[in-house]
Amino acid sequence: MTAPLVCRSCARPGAETFLDLGRTPLANSLVTADRLDEPEPRFPLAVAFCPHCGLVQLTESVPPEDLFRDYVYFSSFSDAMLAHCERMAGELLADRRLGPTSLVVEAASNDGYLLQYYQRAGVPVLGVEPATNIAETARRERGIDTLNEFFTRELGERLRAAGRRADVFHAHNVLAHVPDLNGFVAGVRAVLADRGVAVIEAPYVGEMIDRCEFDTIYHEHLCYFSLTALDRLFRRHGLVVRDVRRVPIHGGSLRLYAVPADSPEAAPGPAVRELLAEEVRRGIDRRDYYADFAARVATLKADLVGLLRRLKGEGERLAAYGASAKGSTLLNYCGVGAETLDFVADRSTVKQGRYTPGTHLPIVPPAALVERMPDFTLLLTWNFADEILAQQAEYRRRGGKFIIPLPEPTVV
Repeated sequence: MTAPLVCRSCARPGAETFLDLGRTPLANSLVTADRLDEPEPRFPLAVAFCPHCGLVQLTESVPPEDLFRDYVYFSSFSDAMLAHCERMAGELLADRRLGPTSLVVEAASNDGYLLQYYQRAGVPVLGVEPATNIAETARRERGIDTLNEFFTRELGERLRAAGRRADVFHAHNVLAHVPDLNGFVAGVRAVLADRGVAVIEAPYVGEMIDRCEFDTIYHEHLCYFSLTALDRLFRRHGLVVRDVRRVPIHGGSLRLYAVPADSPEAAPGPAVRELLAEEVRRGIDRRDYYADFAARVATLKADLVGLLRRLKGEGERLAAYGASAKGSTLLNYCGVGAETLDFVADRSTVKQGRYTPGTHLPIVPPAALVERMPDFTLLLTWNFADEILAQQAEYRRRGGKFIIPLPEPTVV
């Protein structure tokens, strides 16, 4: 008999699987040309709901050292991401009155894409980035003080003991990646100054379910958060979510502002109270909300594969844009590879020249769209659709069309 799944957050058994995407390769494990003939490891990819605390989570984990020590995602390649971060940093610089005696810390700080805006304003910063190659880029190219480590409870306590307490602590698109949720949040509480604020962004499970965004599920994303689940997690470690915003980044995310429970600001504001009540009304904290997701995902797969096969059968030339993690999930689950798509274009020079996991599509520069003019391009990075469609205006002017796969296949 299989042992009951123990929740990553509340540690209680009984989480129930509601979607199984099969065994897939690691979404960011791009393949080099000399390894195309080697077998790729594949791991189970299934999602469960905890009825006790409301957390949606993967049923199995891949060791983080296998996922993040050598990483190919550089946040700075997205103009939309940079603009998003510059606006946010500007707000916090003003609201928190940050200056040369302040400290801003970011976990999973990547290549300094966010911390650069504080540093330019004369505010001391500290990045914590586990990927060795990316941490080195942050130091070398942006001069960002960066620790090449995973952020943990122990690191938070070490920084606190050294007097490096954060007036602002950032964690963007990282909490979902953390195997030890409780240790991470305890580390945030340890490093946060008495009147500091933790700013956390994570993809919102409500958007994932409502818009059938199954491709946001991959081995790096261990958890998919509601405000209900996050509020319970943070309170367990002496932090109170005082404000929350819905932001469009990554297909729909929550941005939380959490403060120590003994801070003068430690009272949930109206936005927090309203969203918690909305989640109760919609049933996001109950199993029934997730019951038909697998059927909807299967329908989307059938519709998308049917469209691609029809176009291919009519003699159309097809490609894809965005060698992203979500693209890997979509292509591998749908069984779409070189029999259908000629290549994947991507702006990241780190990815160009490699091949997509499992499907082994060559990754080429975006200029290939105009040079080779596929009739249709499947937009795998649909979460940056506005940015990419604007960048590819010439391709579209010449008659090229994009297929946006979610929430239902649409040609634009």
